[in-house]
Amino acid sequence: MRHTLRGQTLTVYLSGELDHHSASQIRQELDALIRDSRARRLVLDLSSLTFMDSSGIGVILGRYNQMARRGGSLAVRKPSSQINRIFDLSGVYQIVERL
Repeated sequence: MRHTLRGQTLTVYLSGELDHHSASQIRQELDALIRDSRARRLVLDLSSLTFMDSSGIGVILGRYNQMARRGGSLAVRKPSSQINRIFDLSGVYQIVERL
């Protein structure tokens, strides 16, 4: 997982699969990045994410809650059509911005 920090925006580039097998590791890595940065905005770039299940939604919603508690926000960028549909049907876009 690579990331960039520009100003107060932390962008994290996710790749591969975000499912029940990888969710715990990705959650831990995201938590460490959020904790160690002073970012007010977290952008998850999903352009290289090939698959996501409900565990992935949990990871994203949990990071949204973390950012909201610190007065920040979370956005997703470039989800695949399948992931876009999952977000749309699950209501994720009601609280998470799509760039």
